Amino acid sequence: MEQIIIQVKNKFKAKMLIELLNDMNFISDIKTFKQENDTNQKIDFFSFAGIWANRDVSLKSIRQKAWPRQSL
Repeated sequence: MEQIIIQVKNKFKAKMLIELLNDMNFISDIKTFKQENDTNQKIDFFSFAGIWANRDVSLKSIRQKAWPRQSL
């Protein structure tokens, strides 16, 4: 059995394609998946406000965590 994955941008055209595929006798199963991160969905930038609150984030602290000094 072969499997084909098709991504369709337009919801109306996707429904048309599914109807067409349902009419073909050699297709055994059709599954549809809605993409979670829809490009038309707007993300509120300000909903992430305060994400770094009460955290020691500076260039110096980042460097210390990334490259700790090791004694030889």
